Amino acid sequence: MKKVTAFIGSAQKKATYEAVREFESNLKSYPEIEFEYVFLKDYRIEFCRGCKLCFNKGEELCPLLDDRDLLIDKMNNSDGVIFATPNYSFHVSAPMKNLLDRTAFLLHRPCFFGKAFTSIVTQGMFGGNSIIKYLGDMGENLGYRVTKGCVLNTLEPKTKSAQENNSLEIKKAAARFYRVLMRQGAQSPSLFRLMMFRISRTRMKDMLSDEYYDYRYYKSKGWFESDYYYDVTLKPFKKLMGWIFDLTGHRLAKQK
Repeated sequence: MKKVTAFIGSAQKKATYEAVREFESNLKSYPEIEFEYVFLKDYRIEFCRGCKLCFNKGEELCPLLDDRDLLIDKMNNSDGVIFATPNYSFHVSAPMKNLLDRTAFLLHRPCFFGKAFTSIVTQGMFGGNSIIKYLGDMGENLGYRVTKGCVLNTLEPKTKSAQENNSLEIKKAAARFYRVLMRQGAQSPSLFRLMMFRISRTRMKDMLSDEYYDYRYYKSKGWFESDYYYDVTLKPFKKLMGWIFDLTGHRLAKQK
């Protein structure tokens, strides 16, 4: 059984919610799927104050006593997640952005490796593709295996043609997500992801110390010596590039 959780950033149970329901219906045409809805409007998510305590001292010292950890637990207990949001002013909704801001420390310390991620964006006219890209980038930065989401045009009154096109996009997105959800084994990182890891960890090793939580976390995970965040066999070319990225990180640290 695979557990999938949809995090919904809409305050209304209308177009975005209906799209997630249709996605669920398509996904459950495959066997062994458990589905949960999380409406962000029902959770207390405070505005990040930018104090950086989560980065430097640990997220448990955050002064905001909201539902952040409860939502992170739901992510941890899921095999795959869907981030669904309406297009508000060419970006995600405020509750969705708050959630991403409140979990920003996980961009430093990604932990959702092996889990599937996709997104659904509903909109009146245009701008959704950039939101899909943004959410996909965030998913990858958090450690997820990201599959391309879908943008749905839900301008009212909705035409039959628009509804048929939306249904087709949802069906294709659900199929993509299911394939990633069922994938086994460690995924070799892209060259870009390898670069991001090796340069950032090398700079951190050179510039920080045990005083910083990020440093202690990387040290405890063995990430200062590893090829990547998790055990994976890199081919010779990526091995070489990893070494070059480490050198680049050292040089950038010296320039600071």
